[in-house]
Amino acid sequence: MASITIRNLDDRLKARLRVRAARHGRSMEEEARDVLRITLATEPQVGANLVEAIRRRFAGVGPVDLPIPRREPMRDPPDVGS
Repeated sequence: MASITIRNLDDRLKARLRVRAARHGRSMEEEARDVLRITLATEPQVGANLVEAIRRRFAGVGPVDLPIPRREPMRDPPDVGS
């Protein structure tokens, strides 16, 4: 098995890892391994864009028919007294 050393770790981040490890009843080293294992087990969605994310979010709602308001004739432009 390989090992790594993490330098310049923020003190607050280390404290959060220590608290998280204590909450799960394991060492900080085992907690860090678990965080890495879980994080790297899922592949990031490549190519997802905002439109697709919105479509997926509202896919279960179904189509909605909205009434199209009547258009009124265009108004004359204002007279600026030229």
